[in-house]
Amino acid sequence: MIFTKTARLLTTAAFACAAMPALAQEVEVLHWWTSGSEAAALNILKEDLARQGISWQDMPVAGGAGEAATTTLKARVSAGNPPVAAQVLGMGVTEWATEGSLGDISVIATEEGWDAVVPEAVKRFATDDGKWVAVPVNIHRPNWLWINREIFEEHDLTPPTTWEEFNTVAQTLKDAGVTPLAHGGQPWQDATIFDDVVLGLGGPEFYRAAIHELDPEALGSDTMKAVFDEMRVIRGFVDDNFSGRDWNLATAMVVNGDAAMQLMGDWAKGELLEAGVTPGEQVLCVPAPGTEGSYLFITDFFAFFDVSEENQSGQQAMASALMSPKFQEEFNLIKGSIPARADVPSANFDSCGQQAITDIAEANAKGTLIGSLAHGHAQTPAVQLAIFDLVTEHFNSDMSSEDAVEELLHAVEAAQL
Repeated sequence: MIFTKTARLLTTAAFACAAMPALAQEVEVLHWWTSGSEAAALNILKEDLARQGISWQDMPVAGGAGEAATTTLKARVSAGNPPVAAQVLGMGVTEWATEGSLGDISVIATEEGWDAVVPEAVKRFATDDGKWVAVPVNIHRPNWLWINREIFEEHDLTPPTTWEEFNTVAQTLKDAGVTPLAHGGQPWQDATIFDDVVLGLGGPEFYRAAIHELDPEALGSDTMKAVFDEMRVIRGFVDDNFSGRDWNLATAMVVNGDAAMQLMGDWAKGELLEAGVTPGEQVLCVPAPGTEGSYLFITDFFAFFDVSEENQSGQQAMASALMSPKFQEEFNLIKGSIPARADVPSANFDSCGQQAITDIAEANAKGTLIGSLAHGHAQTPAVQLAIFDLVTEHFNSDMSSEDAVEELLHAVEAAQL
């Protein structure tokens, strides 16, 4: 009787274990997605992996644009203790691959046919010497202008399509006692506006010449001087308390009616959804002034590091989960971005997401799909940070535009040595 009872209990336990997979494998993931909408989006991946018996060892490092996370990652890799995967932007993936720090997930990429569904401009960051080393989870567009519809209707304003129109609208709002532009005084946020102004005033060819090619003639041109002139005007349209403000708090200002507009990528849309606001309705989305027809892009990648063999199966499972159409749709519906896979249907996305999907297809066909400087898809980290420093110094001082252009040339030259 005792044996029979014991056998029955062991059998029951075995069935329970089969029904709920033991979390035998583990993936340690370093990332900077810590805001409400970002954490909610990431939970989709954690839950997916848990169903496969893979536990998630979370290593969040707060800070917009991943500056703090990048510092932490470098320390881990230098110490010979890399995470299984880390959130990295485009040029960062290229840098880690060049250093030989990344593993190889080509087996799963080949099995699942990633080459056929990932746009070439994105794929070039995810691959190195023909092998897949990272997975793209989204495509963000930094050159959006977000507008509080009620404020614009109250003041009988229409969304600006040029920087001249933007200045007129912003001055009208300022004269009426409304903060025209919500902004956070952090270098990457300053550079996001700089990106918009360079593209909006100079156009895609000028942007490529100045930012991607670092052509001295473009960097020292009258057009670049006009960019800094416009940055000075924009500085007059932000509130006095902008210094150090996180981007999501600036987004909340637009949602709450404390400011009329924000120049920010479509990750802001995730914050709108968290606040119960429908993107494209209470808060409008339009391309940043002068940038219609062009699409600045950034992609969040999970780079997979060269780890021990026992961790590689977890890497492969995580890579597969990240690239599944189901995850790409569910994740990006929450995150505010659009899928990195070109074959995910757009029907479930809001009007801003559908516009982004339409616009990126148009830009890709026209050759105006352009990697963003502010968000790690245009230059090496050294050059990017040099431009960040100059843009922020100019934005927070009385430096003349002529001096800014001259300093820009010097900073870029020094960063390339």
